[in-house]
Amino acid sequence: MSNQVLFAFAVTLLAGLATAIGSVIAFFAKRTNHRFLSVSTGFSAGVMIYVSFVEILPEGHRQLSECCTNNMANWMNTAAFFVGVIIMWIIDELIPSAENPHHIPSSKETAVLQKEQSESEFHVENRKLLRMGLFTALAIGIHNFPEGFATFLAALHDAYLG
Repeated sequence: MSNQVLFAFAVTLLAGLATAIGSVIAFFAKRTNHRFLSVSTGFSAGVMIYVSFVEILPEGHRQLSECCTNNMANWMNTAAFFVGVIIMWIIDELIPSAENPHHIPSSKETAVLQKEQSESEFHVENRKLLRMGLFTALAIGIHNFPEGFATFLAALHDAYLG
């Protein structure tokens, strides 16, 4: 195996380990601190949005400018961004639940919600946290799997890029 392949593998492994090390923090929490959870989730979302606007969109425009006119690259870049927003909206609509703040429950669902409220508050809170944790883990997995391939291929092509 060449040094370039080993380097690309090491970079990809370190990126994956960074995610794993960050998730280990959850196992040391004595109890769930909702304020910390909200702040850290909001911070993570803010970082991802910042990276999208500052790094990914300009790079997408640069790549598109190589094959299209500057005006067409602007339109395609903007369209791709909003297609992503629409896809996220569709996913949000396909997963309606009591925990989803964007979903307005019907009268039938309201009855179900009232029944759930009569359950133990601890049980309901744990279900919400479990659901949020599972969806977060799924989203991270869906995001990191192709990102790992991209990191490996980028590092294989150019060490600085990886």
